[in-house]
Amino acid sequence: MTADVRLVRDLVAAVDDREPLVVVIGDCILDRWTVGEAERVSREAPAPVVRVTGTVAVPGGAANTAVNARALGARVRVVGLLGDDEAGRTLRERLDAAGVDTSYMVVVPDTRTTTKSRVVGGDRVVVRVDEIAATPTADHGTLLAAAVRRAIRCADAAVVCDYGLGVQASDVVPVLDVDRPGAVVVDAHDLTRWAALRPDLVTPNAGETAALLGRALGTGPDRVPAIVDARDEVFRTTGARAAVVTLDRDGTVLLEHGADAGFRTRAVPASEQQASGAGDTFCAVATVALAVHAPLRDAVSVAQAAADVVVREAGTSVCTAAALLDSVTAPAATVVDHDELAAAVERAREDGRRVVFTNGCFDVVHRGHTTYLRQARDLGDLLVVALNDDDSVRRLKGPERPINTAEDRAGVLAALACVDLVTVFATDTPIPLIERLRPEVYVKGGDYSPEMLRETEVVRGYGGEVVMVDYVPEHSTTAVVRRIREAAAATDPEAPA
Repeated sequence: MTADVRLVRDLVAAVDDREPLVVVIGDCILDRWTVGEAERVSREAPAPVVRVTGTVAVPGGAANTAVNARALGARVRVVGLLGDDEAGRTLRERLDAAGVDTSYMVVVPDTRTTTKSRVVGGDRVVVRVDEIAATPTADHGTLLAAAVRRAIRCADAAVVCDYGLGVQASDVVPVLDVDRPGAVVVDAHDLTRWAALRPDLVTPNAGETAALLGRALGTGPDRVPAIVDARDEVFRTTGARAAVVTLDRDGTVLLEHGADAGFRTRAVPASEQQASGAGDTFCAVATVALAVHAPLRDAVSVAQAAADVVVREAGTSVCTAAALLDSVTAPAATVVDHDELAAAVERAREDGRRVVFTNGCFDVVHRGHTTYLRQARDLGDLLVVALNDDDSVRRLKGPERPINTAEDRAGVLAALACVDLVTVFATDTPIPLIERLRPEVYVKGGDYSPEMLRETEVVRGYGGEVVMVDYVPEHSTTAVVRRIREAAAATDPEAPA
């Protein structure tokens, strides 16, 4: 599932009211982005020549997690090691400007700050250059532990961001064991290093999970059952109370003790090739949500919505509370014409996503509709809803329908979290559109049977699947309209029956 409007609004309001204190502990990085146009290939080497138009430096790694937590409204303290170089000073300035408390940072003399520099030519990264800080000494670890001990006083949550760049579990775990915040989240390349902490949540990506298990997980959505089957092994090796595995374009799967099936979130398709740090955003938002005592599934759903925001932005980006709210309340981008829809379906299929298609008038959207649309969404990775235009509704339902225009009906459907794309069609059946899109699954409400539908032969003809989902009785549009008219007639005898 994806986060709905009420869930996001409630979380943002809770953070605004409580202003939780979140401590971010980990490897802080300065991300530099040099952007320009790649106009030609160099004569000196088979490499593009980039004409630079601008350079930006932003917090990355644990520092990006801290900025994202602050942007959502939490009070944030960051603890990590900084070099006493220009990059370290720049990173600290950026954190201070974002409102993050950097007074707990440990400056290491005579060393560099880890910096990742990317050169972007046109629409893609052409090279990345990493400057890695020297391995810290035992004395630096002692200073870091003391800083963590001071920072976590009165904290509502702590998140550890360990990318193998200096922060040691042996320095941090004993401190958190003594004065443990309300929630502890770990985002680490090697989660076994933090198993003794028994985190409330760990957030490995698919590659880190495969390394943890010592075996491949497959590709695309096929990774989900492999991860769910390995749930007990994940818990045993990480010591975690819960684990959410992030799967890029395929969303996430949350593993919980006592739950046989993993809880899924779905990513909104995006084509941004320059995005970086979506995992940091996900981790930050999940941690802030847990800091205000949000249920774990709600925390993961909202974190997915925030990650969907930043993958649409170039560079290392931050999801603010306002941007998160906008992302779930602005449906316009969801309503597309047939050409845009065909292109989106093609991209989804190239990414290994399973396309689900349904259609109808959806004149007065009611609980029967939302129930069946949620069930349809669970059958795949991309739910397309095709909407009869006003003329075709009149032909099907009579001259008094539709009650709402196609534009209004499309806007309502687009606002539903379970719906990915909406389009309007003018024919009496969606068969021409189905033949163009060839969705893997065609869905209708259970008040039909496959044999009643002309679409069934078409879908099965190209190897697709026809599924009837549950029907909610007494919630048809006709019944809703009848009740409205009956109520109007009872109060106004001259109202049309």
